[in-house]
Amino acid sequence: MPFAQPLDHLPLWGLFLATVVLVLLAMETGYRLGRHRSRRAEQEKESPVGTVVGATLGLLGFMLAFTFGIAGSRFDSRRQAVLDEANSIGTTFLRAGLLPEGRGEPIRTLLRDYVDVRLEAVRNRDIATALTRSNELHGQIWAETEAIAKKHPESILVGLFVQSLNETIDLHETRVVVGLYCRIPLILWSTLYLLTVLAMMGVGYFAGLTSKTRSLAAIMLALTFAAVMFLVADLDRPGEGLLEVSQQALVDLRSTMGGANP
Repeated sequence: MPFAQPLDHLPLWGLFLATVVLVLLAMETGYRLGRHRSRRAEQEKESPVGTVVGATLGLLGFMLAFTFGIAGSRFDSRRQAVLDEANSIGTTFLRAGLLPEGRGEPIRTLLRDYVDVRLEAVRNRDIATALTRSNELHGQIWAETEAIAKKHPESILVGLFVQSLNETIDLHETRVVVGLYCRIPLILWSTLYLLTVLAMMGVGYFAGLTSKTRSLAAIMLALTFAAVMFLVADLDRPGEGLLEVSQQALVDLRSTMGGANP
């Protein structure tokens, strides 16, 4: 994908499994270090170690909540962008019918094609083609509008149509930015996983100091943490996974525009 980040090359199920393995390996490494330390340094106290581990886990929880908040906020932004775009296209479509000399019908046909392109991009995941076609339609619609505006420079109705068309074109860019570029930065993912490794090693180390047997609770912890990371990644990836932004606003708009649906 042309807009993919490095982690996007790993599918969500792969990210989940990789996180489970990473957590278990970190805990196992920490456990072995703890067992080795308990045999070599009997004087090491459990209380200070527990305090450090608790602080590290607290920091990890804060970092995870912070990252989740960013992903959730941007998911809401993508959802709002779809609604705003549908409203703007609908307004533009209605105002096109007010253009003089019946010049609005060719523009309405182009707007129908525009909505079809947006919906087809979601279905086929072919974002690059959709962006190219959307820009072509912008040019065609604007060329039609420019010819009308030059012929009727004093028309208030033409001015209102131009205003709504400008908003539609601007919202296209807004949707591109919030959908493709406003993602969780790689440095934030890297920091989150680094803290995960350190915190889980600390948990394993503390367990190694206090117990001679491994607990099955480690598997539960790994699965729980991987599930949360899966959810964060799902929120961060547009058009992939279980959580997808609904396109119903555009679907409903297309049904009111008439013409043949694709």
